[in-house]
Amino acid sequence: MRVYFDNAATTPLDPEVLKEMYKVMENHYGNPSSIHSHGREARTLIEKSRKTIAGLLHTSPAEIFFTSSGTEADNTAIRCGIIDHNITHAITSHIEHHAVLHTLEAMEKSGIIKLSFVNIDSKGNVDYDHLETLLKDNARSFVSIMHANNEIGTLSDMNRIGDLCEAYNAIYHCDTVQTMGHYQHDLSKLKTHFLVCAGHKLHGPKGVGFLHINHRIKIKPLIYGGSQERNMRGGTENIYGIVGLAKALELAYAEMEQHQAHIQGLKSYMLGKLTSEIPGVNFNGETDPEKSLYTVLNVAFPEMEMADMLLFNLDISGISASGGSACSSGTDIGSHVLTSIGASSSRPSVRFSFSKYNTKDEVDFTVAKVKELCLVSA
Repeated sequence: MRVYFDNAATTPLDPEVLKEMYKVMENHYGNPSSIHSHGREARTLIEKSRKTIAGLLHTSPAEIFFTSSGTEADNTAIRCGIIDHNITHAITSHIEHHAVLHTLEAMEKSGIIKLSFVNIDSKGNVDYDHLETLLKDNARSFVSIMHANNEIGTLSDMNRIGDLCEAYNAIYHCDTVQTMGHYQHDLSKLKTHFLVCAGHKLHGPKGVGFLHINHRIKIKPLIYGGSQERNMRGGTENIYGIVGLAKALELAYAEMEQHQAHIQGLKSYMLGKLTSEIPGVNFNGETDPEKSLYTVLNVAFPEMEMADMLLFNLDISGISASGGSACSSGTDIGSHVLTSIGASSSRPSVRFSFSKYNTKDEVDFTVAKVKELCLVSA
């Protein structure tokens, strides 16, 4: 058996998405910026996709801008949101994705902003009282806090953060790469200024994403060179990717309730089996379904010999997962997320992340293999 439990890194392409993309690849090759019929056909596909996504998210198509990735969308929101609005102070957390952290750190190093970090607890929960203190002390800040952490799954309260940002005239950017297509995002009610998606996290294609820019805020382009995306992003559009992304999100919304129940069931089942069969096992981040992303389970295994070989041995056993450990020294390249929540550097951690295609048989197989490896290393 070969098991894929690394869906937080990327998901398999849905066959229905592939069919939709293939039709476009085969029949629509015009440049969307061209005024002839081939170009107009391509442009129509892009705008239809934009309208589909906007409809699902309860927003205007004019607020959806296609990008090459979630990383590009994050960079656009952060760099342009800060520079174009003369922001001098930003707030984030130590457990953000590097697309956010490295961008903000580079801007601080360049002297553009002062960067503050909101406190988080040992499970990765945001200290909202501390966030309010930071906002009180720093007028017109830029706040970037993700919806769900990609390593440990802990969720933030977007409504609460949005209310705080509104109260203190802050700009709110939320990386929703891990939750887009897994939760309902009603942008008519959320108080985000920027929100981000990457197609390959929801059974869509790689190389495409989008940035939602609320009509209440205006920014200049990050990438110049053409009038694409209503003059907001230069570069010929990835028509096949855009169509595939729209189809993937459409399918995700249509099947969300049943997939959430199925995947949460797998996560709870695996958590229970690991707890009962491996003495000393623990979990990083929140495991309460109300506070945790249902697709991610981060497991802290007991100390073992050759802990750094655990992922390799899982791979040899037919299981694809990811993980690591907290940094144990200044030169150790470990997980910045696990380090930030105070996880033990001596315990190997593995992130198992699930999708609609996973099964209980795969969980049973994986737990049995992990148990073998733990016994061998004990």
